[in-house]
Amino acid sequence: MQWISILLIGIAANIDNLAISVSYGLKLKRIPFLYNFIISLISIVFAFFSISAGSFLSNYFSQSIANFTGGFLITILGIWFIAPLPFFIKNKSIQTEDNSPVFIGLEQPMKITLKESTFLGFLLSLNCLTIGFGAGITGFPPLFTSISIGLFSLISISLGIKIGNTIGNTLFGKYSSKIAGLLLIIIGIYEMFF
Repeated sequence: MQWISILLIGIAANIDNLAISVSYGLKLKRIPFLYNFIISLISIVFAFFSISAGSFLSNYFSQSIANFTGGFLITILGIWFIAPLPFFIKNKSIQTEDNSPVFIGLEQPMKITLKESTFLGFLLSLNCLTIGFGAGITGFPPLFTSISIGLFSLISISLGIKIGNTIGNTLFGKYSSKIAGLLLIIIGIYEMFF
């Protein structure tokens, strides 16, 4: 019976991962398997330590603070999707022989960088701390529970990116970044206040 609970915790910890990766997919971003695996490893490490020390850490880092911090960072990410800061914007144009710019279209998904995927991994892991605290307090085994969280992280991110890429190419077009950002802001506000 505990195995079922461990699997359910793995799924519950990654509901936000699915929604956030759909948002990335709407921006026509692609996360290679290696980077997705790195994100999952970060989730496993965070989950293992938060579960192992759940009862101890809850005395110093409350669930509400963890929720608020994770939600705040997700909200900032959503704002950045809608209105990127100038120093983060990369030039997506190339120059022809006559120096006229040719802008690259958004039809093909673009791979995220290693730095971006690592940041995303820490962001998603921070957002899962509360579940780790709760699992640790209730006596779930740290190793198997954290592996479950990491496994479902791998699945949910891959699935979310595919869904987002498909929707972004068919329905929303040039508004996909704003829709993705709005989705992230809604998730972030929910995490902070509900």
